[in-house]
This record gives sequence, structure tokens and C-alpha cells, in this order.
Amino acid sequence: MSKRSPKSVSEKLEIVLLHLEEGKSLSWLTRNQGISKDTLSNWVRKYKEAGVDGLEESRQWKKYSKELKEQAVSDYLNGLGSLKDLTKKYGISDPYVLRSWIKSYTSGKELKATSKGMRRMKQGRKTTFEERIEIVNFTLAHEKDYQGAVEKYGVSYQQIYSWVRKFEKDGSNGLLDRRGKGLTSKPNLTPEEELRLKIK
Repeated sequence: MSKRSPKSVSEKLEIVLLHLEEGKSLSWLTRNQGISKDTLSNWVRKYKEAGVDGLEESRQWKKYSKELKEQAVSDYLNGLGSLKDLTKKYGISDPYVLRSWIKSYTSGKELKATSKGMRRMKQGRKTTFEERIEIVNFTLAHEKDYQGAVEKYGVSYQQIYSWVRKFEKDGSNGLLDRRGKGLTSKPNLTPEEELRLKIK
């Protein structure tokens, strides 16, 4: 029987995106993260197939009722426990899962029962330069809350992760769509706008 990974869903996601978005090699990641190449390859495959849910251990896939979700979210919002405490109390597989319910609820979305298994990964969509600026601004202002930005703007986790990385490296120029022509005519942000984006 294979060993279950000690890493959380969010930790796995960060490692997988370092490979998919940053181009880090499997060999480099296995050396630096202390995991086997087979394990990492499996995470990448599952993420491509089912998104974040695919990174949960198969024995952890659970059925959560609408009532359980609402009670766990209510307890958190009323200060009755931390993410870690409530995850343990309600038998939730990972604090990241509870956090996603909280983000959905506070953005006005109805919490629905989920069955055992995996959901399809949220697909990316086309965005304008101005939208990317707004999304990065929101993500940085909320301490890199990628999941919150996914729920709010309807884009994929991979897109947001990539945009934030590019902005941190190249500023607003990193958010330009370089696949077309005429990029030289695209105005840069003013110093004030750059500063506002960097404020978390």
C-alpha cells in the first residue's frame, strides 16, 4: 500500500503550479520538496484532470451536506473556531476546502451538497489588460487570496497565479498580452497606480 502524502492540498497546489506556471522541472522540485518524481507526476496529472479537488487523497474524498457546510461556515464567521479547529470538528479533509466554502458564501453563492468524487477544474477565460490589473490588485490586497479571486472574477487559479508572479517580476508590463502586435502603444501604469497595486 502506498503512503499517503503528508502535504496539504494547498501545499500540493503550490508545488504543481511551480511546475506548470513557473517551468520548474520535476527533478528540481522532487529534490527541493522531498517528494518522489512519481508522486509529483501523479499530482500534476490529477490537477489537470480535476483541478484542486484532484489533489485530495482518494481516501479523503467525502460527501459534505449543505447543512454541514453552512454550519461550519457560520461557526467560522461567528468566531467559534479557527479554520484548523473547525476542519477537525466537522471532519473536513483540509482547511483549504473550508476556506473555499467561506469565500463562496461571503460572495453570495449558495452552498450545495457535494458528492464523493471530483469536480471539473474551473477553466480560464479571456481577459483585458484592465481586468488583469484589477484581479491582481484584489489578490494582493487580500494577502494573495487566489481562491477568493477565482470565485469573484470567474478565472482559473492558474491564470491568477501566473499574473501575480508576472506582476511581481515585471510590474504592469508583465500583464500585457504579448501574443499580438501593437504592444508598444499600450500605456504603462503611472507610478501612483504601480504603488497602489503593490500595497497589500
